[in-house]
Amino acid sequence: MSIVAFQGERGAYSEEAIRQQFGPDITTLPCRAFEDIFEAVEKGQADYGAVPIENSAAGSINKSFDLLLERDLRVSGEILLRVRHNLLTIPGNAGAIREVRSHFQALAQCEGFLNRFGYTAVPWYDTAGSAKDLAAQPAEGVGVIAGKLAAEVYGLEIVHEGIEDMRHNYTRFFVVGKGEAERTPTSKTSLVFAVPNTPGSLYHALGEFAEREINLTKLESRPRRNRPWHYVFYLDFDGHWQDANAAEAILRLLNRAVFVKLLGSYPAAPPLNNESTVAQSELLQI
Repeated sequence: MSIVAFQGERGAYSEEAIRQQFGPDITTLPCRAFEDIFEAVEKGQADYGAVPIENSAAGSINKSFDLLLERDLRVSGEILLRVRHNLLTIPGNAGAIREVRSHFQALAQCEGFLNRFGYTAVPWYDTAGSAKDLAAQPAEGVGVIAGKLAAEVYGLEIVHEGIEDMRHNYTRFFVVGKGEAERTPTSKTSLVFAVPNTPGSLYHALGEFAEREINLTKLESRPRRNRPWHYVFYLDFDGHWQDANAAEAILRLLNRAVFVKLLGSYPAAPPLNNESTVAQSELLQI
């Protein structure tokens, strides 16, 4: 059975994403830092790693993008996880909660709920970590914000489910490994490139995809760490790099770019359901 590495404590949202992708019986390997995920796969301690790339509310996770550029692992899968925050506490303590611990981003994403109940927000190093620490050192009057898996792992009671202010809260993950993913009709491709610092260079580079009617699903710039005030561009598009039009576009891009690194082609995650649309329509009715 495969082993999949992730960053964080057991019960983290990353581990939820892995179970969603590989099934509940998958073996997981917690890692301290994002670098440790890549190292675990490179050394054979894990077959794959699950790396968060971006969140629909908080934006891109820059560390992940930097590591994809610096390391040699390939993107072999994509996961879209619906992030559902829950209020957890030690069993029997639900009515006594006064303060709530969690990662600062989770606290911010549940600010309306916390204010409505008058809870004091206390930043913690990690969502699942706050659950782990509370289970290890039970404290009356303390709750945490984490996922259902954390409640299961650490034996905590779920007091309220789905307490996030924004229902359309998703995190996108890449599955990274050493091999190539299977080619599918719904493949996506990710690559990173840099162009000369001249007028129109980016325009003409992107034009190679437009001319071949290739749909770009993401384009983002990041500073080059070894060259101040120079930038690289991360690009996702629909299709596999071996498709005739995609292969031609990449070949033409190589002639226009300073460098191109193909991160991988992989099966696209299933499309989102209409949950975010429903949430927006509910807001309009309020």
